[in-house]
Amino acid sequence: MSSELDQIYGVFRDLLDTSTPAEAVKKLEILGVGDARIQQIREFHEQQLLAIKEMEEPRVAVNGNRETWYTGPRENDRAWPAIQRELEKSGWASDAIEDLDAASTRVVSLLNHPKEPDFSTRGLVVGYVQSGKTTNFTSVMAKAADRGYKLFIVLAGIHNGLRRQTQARLAQQLVESNPTAWTQITGLEHDFVPTENAASFFGGSNRTHVLCVVKKNATVLRKFARWLESASDYLQQAPALVIDDEADQASVATASINPLILRILDTLPKAAYVGYTATPFANVLIDPAAKDLYPSDFIVNLPQPKAHFGTEVLFGRYALDGEDPEDVDDGHDMIRSVPAEDVPLVTPATRLDADGFTPEITDTLEDAVHYFWLTTAARRARGKGNKHATMLIHTSMRIQVHNSFREPLRKLRAHALDHLDDPEALRRLRDLWDDETARVPAEDFQETKVPFDTLLKELPGVIGDCRIIMDNSDSEDTLDYDNGPVVAIAVGGNKFSRGLTLEGLAVTYFVRAASAYDTLLQMGRWFGFRHGYADLPRVWMTDDLHASFRHLATVEADMRRDIDVYLHENETPQTFAVRVRTHPVLRVTAAAKMQSAIRASAAYGGRRIQTRYFHTRADWLVDNQEAARDLVRRAVAAAVTRDSRPRDGRHVLHGVPHTDVLDFLSRYRFHENSQECDSKLISAYIQRRVREGSLQRWNVAVIGNRAGDTTKEFTFAPDVAVGRITRARLHNLTNEPDFADIKTLMSRADAAVDLADARHGLEEVELMRMRREQLPDTGLIVLYPIDKDSSPSEHRKKSREPLAAEDHVIGVGLVFPEFGPKDSQVKWDGSYISADLSGIRLEDNDDEDLRTLEGEDAA
Repeated sequence: MSSELDQIYGVFRDLLDTSTPAEAVKKLEILGVGDARIQQIREFHEQQLLAIKEMEEPRVAVNGNRETWYTGPRENDRAWPAIQRELEKSGWASDAIEDLDAASTRVVSLLNHPKEPDFSTRGLVVGYVQSGKTTNFTSVMAKAADRGYKLFIVLAGIHNGLRRQTQARLAQQLVESNPTAWTQITGLEHDFVPTENAASFFGGSNRTHVLCVVKKNATVLRKFARWLESASDYLQQAPALVIDDEADQASVATASINPLILRILDTLPKAAYVGYTATPFANVLIDPAAKDLYPSDFIVNLPQPKAHFGTEVLFGRYALDGEDPEDVDDGHDMIRSVPAEDVPLVTPATRLDADGFTPEITDTLEDAVHYFWLTTAARRARGKGNKHATMLIHTSMRIQVHNSFREPLRKLRAHALDHLDDPEALRRLRDLWDDETARVPAEDFQETKVPFDTLLKELPGVIGDCRIIMDNSDSEDTLDYDNGPVVAIAVGGNKFSRGLTLEGLAVTYFVRAASAYDTLLQMGRWFGFRHGYADLPRVWMTDDLHASFRHLATVEADMRRDIDVYLHENETPQTFAVRVRTHPVLRVTAAAKMQSAIRASAAYGGRRIQTRYFHTRADWLVDNQEAARDLVRRAVAAAVTRDSRPRDGRHVLHGVPHTDVLDFLSRYRFHENSQECDSKLISAYIQRRVREGSLQRWNVAVIGNRAGDTTKEFTFAPDVAVGRITRARLHNLTNEPDFADIKTLMSRADAAVDLADARHGLEEVELMRMRREQLPDTGLIVLYPIDKDSSPSEHRKKSREPLAAEDHVIGVGLVFPEFGPKDSQVKWDGSYISADLSGIRLEDNDDEDLRTLEGEDAA
């Protein structure tokens, strides 16, 4: 760009501060800039916008008619550069700041230009629990302020603690660096209180940005709505950005909060509402046709930050369709089991039992507390990372239960201090430390193990400094990280389960049950960043909770991939409904929030279905063996061609009639927890495709180990035998005595077994291309004989155990050819739900939560 053109473009960018892009072009014309120059300016500006639109991260689904206007920060901005400097001082890495800059720029680019005459925007930003969402929306607010947004309303959860924490963060990062540019309507110690003459904050003479951080409390929001309404004549001059932190909580389908948020938005002629959440299940199930908070304009899917401890890191997950299961990690060995018999000792069975309840310091709770002190001592010895150290005990939402832990924990602390010179006590501590550091090697996280004798020097100081805190709405002794390093064991409930950051969290003891995905995930305060001690976090929980979180890790990955489909398929939030996997026991979200949800339709085109759950009892397994043998015998008789490679453990029978496959599906018994393996649904889909001319023929493959040793073979039919394969099971996290979860069955290579010239290491895209070209209308069914005595390999022993089935297991994989965007669909009875888009043209809220929503505690 020439220097003259560069100067003119600078003028154009300055005009964008007071004008929409169209108005800025008109002003250039008035200034006498020629048509050719203006066209060059417009083309160059479009290139800047295109670079933002085509960012790889974050992924964005956007309503097609939205215009992008924001091209990023400028040299003379004040709010964003101040945040940048603050983050640099606090030790943020340059690449992390660059990622934040890019993500916040993308979100701002999806807002409306503040000089548009009126607008009402609905957006959603999906992050991860404890992943820096607050820093992201603070950066978005800063950049919006730099471009001319005036009123900033932050709906900061439903508890005073989170509201205060958010107010402090915003004051530090936005206000303190530019105090003359901001007016705070709320403060650290008080929520919104109406002031006289609301109009004075929004009239032309007041050029400051207005900041309000309010709880989602009916009394507070009602006062705030009335206060805004009293200034309605002046709000046209106050483009507003409403940030809804924890947007799935209280904002959706609540009798009091939801209408008040909508009332506030209706009061503002120019308002952009952006919800932030790590658990968007409720938000994507809102009725898009209703006048509500459905993110109809955009959804932003923030990437998981580097070094973030997410659900997968701790719990592992299952492979999604199209992934090679061997590429999906089992998670780190950081979860410790709390036996079912311990639960009634640390939490009362019913509400009536809460009064007078006294918890026991069980062996697992004692181990958790001792490990917390050990790991804090080790962190002190390392001398790096977060200066705070916190342990969370979360067994109940009831305040009297929290308080009942005070004396037992104090006695445990006193006993530990008194016995630090006891050889037997030291031996137990040493054994605990050596066992834990062997199960999770420090080297895996580029750290070095702290020897026990080294941390022992720090241990008396750690235990002596440790505070026992009951942090709930009745407690005066709360966590306060502002006045020096904290070492604390915090006992609490709902206050910790929504947004509140626990600094230096290293150990969690968690046995509280929850009935919904979002409630359970938000309780996971152990997610986040563990700089300098990534090898040390541990979670003690029940096996049932462990299993639920593994399922949730899969749900989360699946949902985020579904959101990414928007971008790849050029879909918008109005035309593509995010699907959410369901669970046999857990609800997706509170019942009231699912009123507009429908069962998603299923189309199997291009998908791979595989069994991973099995019963281990003989009768069930033998029935499946007979169904598989019968299918192979029929296939041998009916196949058009046959490719047998017993040395490779492979037999492929080509061109088998679909009726044989349907007969097999009617006899083979999938485990009832295998929701995507629904025989009736799969059969209905095949029959529909057959009527449309596809899937009339199938290839049947048998895959195992090399044949030859008859003692290790499984014979399906004469001349069709393979060696049995090994599939150890994950540790049984259920109470079912005959349940096995093998996690991994089918590899990508197996899905290509019937393709010609399929090379080893085939990528997913290439595999799908070859299937389209070679077998566009043919399905593949693969049978695997799994040895009943399968044991885990050496490197899998941490997460696996012997299969221990009563007979050999038959695993099944199904590969469906792609059928394009108009694939036939059948109603899915239980695996997914989604929002109902038909109206578009072109653990529940706990008792304490409900009291907060409806109550008068507005302070």
